[in-house]
Amino acid sequence: MPIVGGLDIHRKQITFDYLDTVTGQVCRGQVAPADRAHLRAWLARFADCEDVAFAVEGCAGWRYVAEELAAAGVAAHLAEPADTAFARGRKRHAKTDKTDARHLRMLLAEGRLPECWIPPGHILECRALLETYNDLRREHTAWVQRIHAVLFHQGAPALGAGTLRTGPGVAALQAAAAEHLSPAGQLQVATALEVLEALEARLDTVRHQLLAAARQLRGARVLAARLYGVGPFAALALTCWLAGEGRFSSSRKAVRFAGLDITVYSSDRKGPPGRLSRQGPPVLRWAVYEAGKTHARSSAPDHRYYAAVKDRKNSKRAALSEARKILRQAHHILAELGDDALAAA
Repeated sequence: MPIVGGLDIHRKQITFDYLDTVTGQVCRGQVAPADRAHLRAWLARFADCEDVAFAVEGCAGWRYVAEELAAAGVAAHLAEPADTAFARGRKRHAKTDKTDARHLRMLLAEGRLPECWIPPGHILECRALLETYNDLRREHTAWVQRIHAVLFHQGAPALGAGTLRTGPGVAALQAAAAEHLSPAGQLQVATALEVLEALEARLDTVRHQLLAAARQLRGARVLAARLYGVGPFAALALTCWLAGEGRFSSSRKAVRFAGLDITVYSSDRKGPPGRLSRQGPPVLRWAVYEAGKTHARSSAPDHRYYAAVKDRKNSKRAALSEARKILRQAHHILAELGDDALAAA
């Protein structure tokens, strides 16, 4: 590569360090402020260069940087943050933006850069929609819990299951709030109901967009058809985060990527029990866990195994075990499809 470099991304500036392998000249500096327009103007200096490559760490902001690099004809290499830090070795000096950019450039030049997959634009859009939907769901649950907490705190009668899902149930809640709650408590419930109404409207919009995306993606349609309990959302999440030619060499690595592997820290013979690593995309972990819970149904093909684990441990451990199975099966199916999993159905 005639020109090889590294970019360290921050909110206010992008620090660059690149080497011209022909002349041996090293250029360092910053692009500020860190936005598309200024980065595009800086990349114009490589317009007449044929072979240019930059390494970018996979942290916040990498998406627009990688897109601008590709638009300028520059090869973008996305570095895995944890493995990149490990490749630095033992820390002996203070870490700065300049040293980070130089470290990325050296790893890329030496062929030691731990690279991540850069998804196509439509997959990034689906990921963003899934993350938005999951955030809205969590916020919706939090506001429902606030209502229950206010009622309990002021001694009001408890709500029945699913009360807030129907119009009569909401009317009953408002009547109970007017009768049993203080003025501040009534304001809390009224505010929560208004927020829930707005959240449900936005959830409905995003839900329709996700269903349309799942219908249009081949990998999602195949997974939903072949795996029990995997609906459109779970199939879309599995495709967006696991699909792609050569993404994982084994299903075990796919489980580890999702953060559902068991980690154990031990010293000599003593140590706490294993727990989930919880590394990787939270949306993917949520989707496969919800899919695993469907095996609690007696009609599920793997219900006998689910029931055995539930009796021996508990229902949560059983659902996690099923979620790992689903991840492994999805990995093999998507590996068969290759890059066709990311194509339109």
